[in-house]
Amino acid sequence: MDAVTTYLVAAVAVLAVVAILVRARRRATSRTDGRSVAPPPAGPLRLALHDRVRIRDREYAVSGTIRLVEGDWSWVQHLLDDDSGTRHRLSVEDGPEVELVLWTAEPGATVTPGAPTIELGRRRYTWTETGQARYTAIGETGLPSAGTMRYHDYQSGGAARLSFEAYGEEGWRVARGDLLDPADLVIHTGGDTQAN
Repeated sequence: MDAVTTYLVAAVAVLAVVAILVRARRRATSRTDGRSVAPPPAGPLRLALHDRVRIRDREYAVSGTIRLVEGDWSWVQHLLDDDSGTRHRLSVEDGPEVELVLWTAEPGATVTPGAPTIELGRRRYTWTETGQARYTAIGETGLPSAGTMRYHDYQSGGAARLSFEAYGEEGWRVARGDLLDPADLVIHTGGDTQAN
């Protein structure tokens, strides 16, 4: 076989592989009845501004998102508005299993981080981790679009959490959290009514 023939055979083989891949992709995105399959609903990591989230019996709108990175670990916090005036956020840590925590601000709390245990609201919390992360923010967060955040996290029992966060040079923000099961969330993206 000369060089031109070898080149033509290789080109035909590449085109055949591309055609097979295109056909497989089309088959994966369409049903046997010819209608397109809807893309999978958004998960908590991909929530966007103005998406709606029902957590247990309350409905929230996503008003802002903070993405945080510490080394090779990252997580996201979605700020949630339920018209009550109380600040809520949903933190989503991606790993072998997604960890979801619903946080409620405790603006009147007088405790500060650093001790191995902290008492708040008749509950004792034990220190679990401390660190500093870089963040980017979009939406109504009240923060610059990028910066650094320091944190101290505490835990009580299996599901109760306590968090201290300081963005930039500001003081500590205190919040109590509840660990959620993914089944506790129903997500509506944009004007969609499809649940997750």
